[in-house]
Amino acid sequence: MPDYKHFPLADTAEGLTEAEIIDWKVKPGDEVTVNQIVVEVETAKAAVELPIPWAGVVTELLVEPGQTVEVGTPILTVDVDPQGAAAVNGSGSAASAVSAETTETTETTETTEAAEADADEMKPLVGYGSKTTVAKRRARKSQATPAAPAPEPVQAVTVVAPRPASEQAAPAGYVPLAKPPVRKLAKELGIDLRTVAGSAEGGVITREDVRRAADGTAETASAAPQPVTAEYDPATRERRVPIRGVRKATANAMVGSAFTAPHVTEFLTIDVTPMMELRQKLKGAPQFSGVKLTPLVIAAKAVCLAARRTPDVNAVWDESSGEIVYKDYVHLGIAAATPRGLVVPKVRDADRKSLAELAGDIGELTAVARDGKTPPEAMLNGTFTITNVGVFGVDTGTPIINPGESAILALGAIRDMPWVVDGELAVRKVMQLSLSFDHRVIDGQQGSQFLADVGALLADPAVAITY
Repeated sequence: MPDYKHFPLADTAEGLTEAEIIDWKVKPGDEVTVNQIVVEVETAKAAVELPIPWAGVVTELLVEPGQTVEVGTPILTVDVDPQGAAAVNGSGSAASAVSAETTETTETTETTEAAEADADEMKPLVGYGSKTTVAKRRARKSQATPAAPAPEPVQAVTVVAPRPASEQAAPAGYVPLAKPPVRKLAKELGIDLRTVAGSAEGGVITREDVRRAADGTAETASAAPQPVTAEYDPATRERRVPIRGVRKATANAMVGSAFTAPHVTEFLTIDVTPMMELRQKLKGAPQFSGVKLTPLVIAAKAVCLAARRTPDVNAVWDESSGEIVYKDYVHLGIAAATPRGLVVPKVRDADRKSLAELAGDIGELTAVARDGKTPPEAMLNGTFTITNVGVFGVDTGTPIINPGESAILALGAIRDMPWVVDGELAVRKVMQLSLSFDHRVIDGQQGSQFLADVGALLADPAVAITY
């Protein structure tokens, strides 16, 4: 007899409760192997590819691309014993047996119960691990005796980058609603998405819409103006984009931080000519071969050294327990702008790393972030953040503290400016720093001392031997 298993949507990071189905990597009838990637989803933290824990034959995709589903919801059905089904029913009836069983799985109660049973039996996957917390689920409506608690979802960490902007159609009049994989397919088939009417909810264009357009059997966008009103209104000349994913998560976090922690921001302008000279000298050293030694890396080292003298900047206000938590480690966040929005991956135990190790770790983190491949767990549990606005030619700013931290340092652009040296006017490399901190945890004296220490280390790196 066939042996059907239902693959539930896993929690891909701590505390996530839902995700959007971006693209299926398989279709009904496909054979799959253990740990094969079957679906790409987008959460509030990252785009993630999920592997299947069983080998077998895909019988049904339970969720359409573009839909948002809760963690634990069955999204895929697999027959893990297709040979057994063929042996019992005969080669001519195996397909009908799959079809009949698949129809039965559409009943909500049966599907949910089967998914919970399957989650208990899921084999270990590459990159999966146990969780200490479980996402809250809605209770099942049933007159029967309450079921046992739902099993802990597994975690997937294989992360992929969003498609580059070059693969997306340019807007003209209105921007068609389509996922990156659909846009890529349209480009490969030579289809202008502006001429295709979307059949999914809200006028979203699907793969099938693109294929029908390629076959000449699709409706044109003019016959179904829903995509225009959904995103772009020619009358008002406005384009509307749903708030979700990384943008939604970032907005919620920043609003929560801005209106919870009393922010204080201080500024310091320094001559970093000695730092730039040291950087040039060290670039040729053997230990820096293969890594990029940037001002950001040197600033990261300065932050770690200065935090030893002012540990309050590495502490956090715990409202629930009524405590200030001082942390004997620095998980240094590096703010990075990516195609999906702002992400802040962490350098774990940055205070224990050498300058060369920091250079290697920061280079790797930022490269992965720019490719959109930062795993969700890499963005958790930071203690201090650096944001480098100088790369955009900006002198300074008033950064907002990341939730769960008490301070953030912004690095401005390094410019050639007039500066007084030994009573004489000279052209020097000048940089502005700005430090925002939580005044509940850090007093003005402590914040000022920390900022002054960082500035002193960047203005004269030799000061580090006194720390």
